[in-house]
Amino acid sequence: MPADTPLSDRLEDDDYPAYTMGRAAEMLGTTPGFLRAIGEARLITPLRSEGGHRRYSRYQLRIAARARELVDRGTPIEAACRIVILEDQLEEAQRIHAEYRAAHEASGGSASASS
Repeated sequence: MPADTPLSDRLEDDDYPAYTMGRAAEMLGTTPGFLRAIGEARLITPLRSEGGHRRYSRYQLRIAARARELVDRGTPIEAACRIVILEDQLEEAQRIHAEYRAAHEASGGSASASS
C-alpha cells in the first residue's frame, strides 16, 4: 500500500503491519517470545519498521492466535505451526478445486460422481 494512502485506509487493511511486538503479544495474551518462536518456525514473517522493530498485521495476528490455541491445548509450538500451515494449504486447495469445478460445470461439463 503506498505511503500516501490515508491512515484510516491502511488500518482497515488486514495486511498493514500496524502492531508492534508488544501490542501484538498483549492482544494475543501471550509473550513476545511466543511471537519470536512462531517467526522462527516460519509461520509468520513480521515486517520490520525503519528502526528494525517487528510489526504485525491483523492477518498475522489471526494466524498467531490459531497457533496459540493449539499450544494452549498442549501441542508443541513447531507442530502447532505446521498444523496451521497445512490447514491453510488445504483450505487454499479446496478453494481452487471449487473454482475449477464451477468453471468446468459452467462450460457444460459435469462433475464426476466421486467428487
